[in-house]
Amino acid sequence: MFASLLIGLREGLEAALVVGILVAYVDRIGRRDVLPRLWLGVAAAILLSLGVGAALTWGPYGLSFQAQEILGGVFSLVAVTLVTWMIFWMAANARTLGTDLRGRVDAAIGASGGAVVLIGFVSVGREGIETALLLWAATASSQNAISGSIAAVLGILIAVAIAWLINRGLVRVDLSRFFRWTGVFLVVVAAGILVYGIGDLQEAAVLPGWGVAAFDVSSIVPPTSWYGTLLAGILNFTPQPTWAQVIAWVVYLAVVLSLFLVRTRRPSDRTGFGRAGPSPSTSLPA
Repeated sequence: MFASLLIGLREGLEAALVVGILVAYVDRIGRRDVLPRLWLGVAAAILLSLGVGAALTWGPYGLSFQAQEILGGVFSLVAVTLVTWMIFWMAANARTLGTDLRGRVDAAIGASGGAVVLIGFVSVGREGIETALLLWAATASSQNAISGSIAAVLGILIAVAIAWLINRGLVRVDLSRFFRWTGVFLVVVAAGILVYGIGDLQEAAVLPGWGVAAFDVSSIVPPTSWYGTLLAGILNFTPQPTWAQVIAWVVYLAVVLSLFLVRTRRPSDRTGFGRAGPSPSTSLPA
């Protein structure tokens, strides 16, 4: 549940900050007449995200076991790709996000009313679809979609409240540090999703090696124990991983986590959210 809460919090905060930037800018330039169209695009994006989540949750049940495993494995790999791209994209674009969005709003207002709807739809829809896919992959192994969904909704509500307080100037949040450390946690979560996806593909005989464990720590971490359940729910931990799962987990963490930490620590980096320059906590909500 904690993983779902954090995913909802991080993704929800990104989307809420984007909406806050758009609404604040439209209000600042005296074009509140386009707000209904902006909110229409946001509402359409939310409905699309809910539809994607429902399709992922209930759609595969009519398929054969092998087809379900293949679909689950492919979706898990897509989720890993998305979360990896997402954290690096945020690292590279956090400082210029507000400027880019304001430029798009100017162009949309000058083009047509439909363009404003599209701005709201795309800005929120990308985050929503990523969230739906990531949450599905994070909760698939635990088979506890209800509690995971509740935790994610709670995280999103907290994110909306935080974004509202930031945009009102009532609270200051070090967004640089927030996105950095949640990014680290999401890399670890994504590594677990990768392991789960590979296991699905091996079980469906798409990849070889299923049934041959690299090691067995089930006596130390019983799957039915509270801590075994906790590790499985948060990190997709399995006490009997195959060699392909172990290698994928180690390589992914070693490469992606190292690159992410270097990317976000580099003081001379002017495009990311490292230590140099003004904090995104002042630039994002503007």
